[in-house]
Amino acid sequence: MGRLFTIGLITAWYSSNIGVLLLNKYLLSNYGFKYPIFLTLCHMMSCSLLSYIAISWLKVVPLQTIRSKVQFFKISSLGIIFCLSVVTGNVSLKYLPVSFNQAIGATTPFFTAVFAYLMTLKRESWVTYVTLIPVVTGVVIASGGEPSFHLFGFIVCIGATAARALKTVFQGILLSSEGEKLHSMNLLMYMAPVAVAFLIPTAIFMEGDVVGITIALARDDMKFILYLTFNSALAYFVNLANFLVTKHTSALTLQVLGNAKGAVAVVISILIFRNPVSVTGMFGYSITVIGVILYNEAKKRYK
Repeated sequence: MGRLFTIGLITAWYSSNIGVLLLNKYLLSNYGFKYPIFLTLCHMMSCSLLSYIAISWLKVVPLQTIRSKVQFFKISSLGIIFCLSVVTGNVSLKYLPVSFNQAIGATTPFFTAVFAYLMTLKRESWVTYVTLIPVVTGVVIASGGEPSFHLFGFIVCIGATAARALKTVFQGILLSSEGEKLHSMNLLMYMAPVAVAFLIPTAIFMEGDVVGITIALARDDMKFILYLTFNSALAYFVNLANFLVTKHTSALTLQVLGNAKGAVAVVISILIFRNPVSVTGMFGYSITVIGVILYNEAKKRYK
C-alpha cells in the first residue's frame, strides 16, 4: 500500500509540474491568449485561495502566523521576487518552445551559486564550481542549435531562471532565524496574496482590457474557462505535490525527480507541439542535465 501511495504521489508530481508547463504554453502560444501577466495573476489567486483552504480548513500543515512587521516585509519582498520569476517564465513561453525553455531553466544551479557567493560570500568547493561549466556550456550549445531561437524570449527566460535562484538564496537569508522560519506551504499562503496585489495593477497597466478580453473569450468558448481554471488549480498543486513528495519520501527524491522532469517535459512537449528540434540543441541540453546531476552530487559530497 505504501509503495502504491509513493508511486501515486510521484505520478501526481510529474502530472502537475509538466501539466502546468504544457497548459501555459498551449494557452499563451497555440490558443492565442497572449496575456502572461494575467495568467500569472490567475495562478496566484488560485494559490492564495487553495493555500488558505488547505491550511485553515484541511489542516494539511499547522498554521503559522506572521510575528512582526519586519517578517511581513521580508515575506512581501520574497513574494514579489517569486511573482517576477513566474511572470517572466510565462512571458518566455510565449516566444520559446518548452524544450528550449527547460534547457535554460536547468541552469538554475549556476545562478544559485553566483547569488549565494555575492550575497552571503558562501563558497562551495572547487569541484562544485567545475560542475557548473557543463551546465552553462550545454545551454550555449543548445542556443546555437535552437531552430526556434528568439532573443527576447531567451533574455526573459534567463531572467526567470535568475529570479528563481535569487528567491532561493534570499529566502535562506531572510527567514534564517528560528523564530522567522516558515513552512513552505505557509510561506506560499502569505506570498501569493502579495503577488496578487502586485499583479492586478501591473496586468491592467501592461495588458489593457485583459479582463474584458477574458470574459469575451469565455463567452465564445466555454472550454477556455475550463483550461484557465484547471491551469490555475494546477499551479497550486505543483507546490502541494512538492511538499507531499518531500514529506513522504525525501528532499533527495524531489531533487532526482527534478533532474528528470526537464527531460520528460521536453520529450512530451515535442510530441504534443511538434516544435522543430536539432541534434545540436538536444546534445547541448543533455550536457546541461549531466552538469546539473554532477553539481547536485558534488554539493552532497563536499559539504
